[in-house]
Amino acid sequence: MNQREQQPTSNRRDFLFRLLKGTIFIGAACSLSYWLYDPTGPGIAKKQNRLVTLPDFSMAGLKDKMSIVTGSDRAKTINRGLEALGGIETFVKEGDRVLLKVNAAFATPPILSATTNPQLVAELARLCYKAGASTVVVTDNPINDPTSCFSLTGIQDRAQSAGAKVLLPRDGFFQPTTVSDGRLIRNWPILWEPFKKIDKVIGVAPVKDHHRSGASMTMKNWYGLLGGRRNIFHQDIHTIIKELAVMVKPTLVVLDGTTTMMTNGPTGGSLGDLKETATMIVSTDQVAADSFGATLLGKTPAELPYIGKAEAAGVGTADYESLNPIRIDST
Repeated sequence: MNQREQQPTSNRRDFLFRLLKGTIFIGAACSLSYWLYDPTGPGIAKKQNRLVTLPDFSMAGLKDKMSIVTGSDRAKTINRGLEALGGIETFVKEGDRVLLKVNAAFATPPILSATTNPQLVAELARLCYKAGASTVVVTDNPINDPTSCFSLTGIQDRAQSAGAKVLLPRDGFFQPTTVSDGRLIRNWPILWEPFKKIDKVIGVAPVKDHHRSGASMTMKNWYGLLGGRRNIFHQDIHTIIKELAVMVKPTLVVLDGTTTMMTNGPTGGSLGDLKETATMIVSTDQVAADSFGATLLGKTPAELPYIGKAEAAGVGTADYESLNPIRIDST
């Protein structure tokens, strides 16, 4: 076969080889993009092109309030804690639409204290309605199956028994946001739908050990608003918690230290991981709340870098004593 006869075959072989390389490259790029950001993952809308920003739900003149109540009865301690700050009526007004952001991350029973206690959720919903709220919404974007999580934790039943509406994440509930001066939360999907037409936001979280961040409390609770493949943020956990605290400006946070998960957090799994610390913290400053919560874990705020980062970002103060917290013994 002469050179002229070999040329078409050679050109065709080269073309197919280049085409194959191009296909492999594009496929690899798409796979990497999907791993980094999964817009069609659980609860993520397929079309996202409108950046959203959460409103400031804090109340002017009430950004430095804090109460610390000791006692083992959650209904009693949350009532005493709120009364010390002027009552729930100070924060929830007639006709307000209130969102309770709970921690329902795992499909575990409440006795393990890995999630927000359902009795506390029900009591807060009841108090909001008593203050005149028109609607109380309870939500989270759990790690495990949302239906199982809200069911096994008891949150759904207790919340609904108090008249609250439970919103589970689903397609179309997420929209992208970018945090001002943020490095991680940039064009990232968050659980947006439950916040529509909401006037007040209350974060409700347990005090827990956490194997990556050292603790999971009120600021870490906002992690449940992230959509997409949020586990990539674990490599810079303290920065993502800080950015979440910048993103969400709540009306109030409730930190439940009635039973504290001292070890093997955030999931726990054994009663041996728990300690009865009999404390309820109510505050308008999420940094201060977490700073005091650290003491229930036998830690100082300095041992939890995200606290210092959030303080430096202007979220709140790590010096909770500067708020002159009202201390009450309800035992």
